[in-house]
Amino acid sequence: MAQEVAKVGVKKVAGFLYFVDKQGDVSRAKMARGGSKGKKSKPEKVAKAGVKKEKGYLYFVDKKGNISKAKMARGRK
Repeated sequence: MAQEVAKVGVKKVAGFLYFVDKQGDVSRAKMARGGSKGKKSKPEKVAKAGVKKEKGYLYFVDKKGNISKAKMARGRK
């Protein structure tokens, strides 16, 4: 279903959300927990990958810490 795009090998730490940012790099942000209304933390870059994103695909960091893509399901009934 998903296709690996770039081997990055990011080690994930609990309490952080890992995502592929607009530049195609891996970033992370601290997750909000249980109504804590504190200051928002800025996302920080974890690894540079420079992936060029294609339209119609969802890019994510998989279990191995690599960047993968999957076709988005749009317009089905």
